[in-house]
Amino acid sequence: MNNPSMNSMTNKLPDMLDLAFDVSGATPPANYPFALWAALIDLAPLLAEEESAGVLPLRLPEHAAELLPKRAKLTLRIPSALTEELTVALSGTQLDLENGPLQLGMGRPRAITAYPTIHAHHVASDEDEPAFMDGVRAQLDQMRIACNLICGMRHRIGDETRSIGGYSLVIHDLKSDASLKLQYAGLGESRQYGCGIFVPYKVISGLNDD
Repeated sequence: MNNPSMNSMTNKLPDMLDLAFDVSGATPPANYPFALWAALIDLAPLLAEEESAGVLPLRLPEHAAELLPKRAKLTLRIPSALTEELTVALSGTQLDLENGPLQLGMGRPRAITAYPTIHAHHVASDEDEPAFMDGVRAQLDQMRIACNLICGMRHRIGDETRSIGGYSLVIHDLKSDASLKLQYAGLGESRQYGCGIFVPYKVISGLNDD
């Protein structure tokens, strides 16, 4: 049965979805988020104009491999109004990265679903963990979201030439409307490089292995 108050709140949120592309090619280098975004906006300049647009981190092999896994996806989190234009602009294209080109398949929209536990691989921050967590709690209080948090170890994305520091973060015990709000809005900066974007998470363990 639908909850009228939940539907009312959800309808006020930005209408976001994930646009997923099958992707094949060589495994990208460690600093791929920066080159990937540059290649994407070369083909679809409207992405650079949309602050809410982001790129979910690629699921790379645990060990160095010449090619990406066959089921690898490149997923953009975008306002649904951009779906058709971005599907046309990016489907079947090639993104030129340092380790070799990435070939994109057809873009397929995917609804964002509420889940009580969500996870961001990297929330950007230059602060130490206590200050970072205080900032996260302040943002959640401002959004009127009640939940519990688990912070992973500090790490960096990128390489010695360019990188972004931050932490992995699990947010759990979320109500459905709050889960959607966080997945739509994210936390922190650098969404275009995969930071602060949340996805459903089923296991609260192994956070120190990032």
